[in-house]
Amino acid sequence: MSRPSAFVPFNRPYVTGDEFVHMREAIDNAHLSGNGPFSERCRGWLEETVGSLRALLTHSCTGALEMAFTLADVGPGDEVVLPSFTFVSTANAVVARGGTPVFVDIRPDTLCIDESALEDAVTSRTRAIVPVHYAGIACDMGRIGEIAEERTVLVVEDAAHGVLAAVDGRALGGIGHLGALSFHETKNLSCGEGGALLVNDERFVERAEVVYEKGTNRQRFFRGEVDKYTWVDVGSSYVLSDLAAAYLWAQFEHASEITALRRSVWDRYHEGFADLEEKGVVRRPIVPTNCTHNAHTYYLLLDDLATRTALIRELAERSVNAVFHYVPLHASPSGARYGRSVGDLATTTSVSERLVRLPLWAGMTDRDVEHVVDGVHASLAPASRARRTNTRR
Repeated sequence: MSRPSAFVPFNRPYVTGDEFVHMREAIDNAHLSGNGPFSERCRGWLEETVGSLRALLTHSCTGALEMAFTLADVGPGDEVVLPSFTFVSTANAVVARGGTPVFVDIRPDTLCIDESALEDAVTSRTRAIVPVHYAGIACDMGRIGEIAEERTVLVVEDAAHGVLAAVDGRALGGIGHLGALSFHETKNLSCGEGGALLVNDERFVERAEVVYEKGTNRQRFFRGEVDKYTWVDVGSSYVLSDLAAAYLWAQFEHASEITALRRSVWDRYHEGFADLEEKGVVRRPIVPTNCTHNAHTYYLLLDDLATRTALIRELAERSVNAVFHYVPLHASPSGARYGRSVGDLATTTSVSERLVRLPLWAGMTDRDVEHVVDGVHASLAPASRARRTNTRR
């Protein structure tokens, strides 16, 4: 059995080495609050890379989603359709505005929102649909866009997993009316905590700046468009500090390198588990041919909860930190209190009990990956032998 040089954590934030140089420069600039020189560089990079009209760095993806639903005028009596298989922030941002999250099921292949469920879920009360691009693999944005246009509702992309991923050549986060990215330390590009609101519809550009700046027209003041700034709309403190933006800029400068390192690990996993999938012991991620994924997550789907629990425990005994993922929001206490569900959400319930996420970070060595692959094979060997025996009968 292979052994890694040390414990293999689920995640280890990648440091390029330039972060410290840029942060020193930010300190020397004496501009540590938001909207400084490094924030401007990051904003420009996002707008060019994603193709958005406006990118606003936020303290978190949660903040970006809250801004999006403020811009969408979500309020009491309004509904927002989203998958139950997502992080709580997606729903919390709706509830914070007084809206009702409407939970729908996910597709069994990509684990993204099931676009076929939207027909029944979208009603006259719906303000927006939220496609969540799970594991950096795109939702069916073509069909979702058609439904949104037919029903006159907005599309707010939760692209927390999606930086530098694409579908049909279009960057995730830049397809819907609004999009949200995450730069949390578990994401591909990180500054510890951070995010961005991507504004792709010109109707929202000016108001987005106001909501972003605590409800004031401060940005217009700095551009010389008004002689003083004042409170003009609802808003809050969403701005990311320029010190954090300096760290993030180093990540952006090395974004292609970081993505390539992650893709290398993802590819080695995918090859290493092909035999287990052929035997019917696991199911590997499915990436549609029109999608370019970013290797945000590598997961396996197992037979049942007991198998997953045993695998996570046995990998921990081998110094490998593997984890499960979302507990379905529709089955949570607050999900029942604040939201409603459409359909039985059977795929969501099943996937949430069977999915295991494996360590994946830029800088993982071949030895680390081999150790994880060997550990999974060893843990699932009894199931593999049982499948082989049953096949021979």
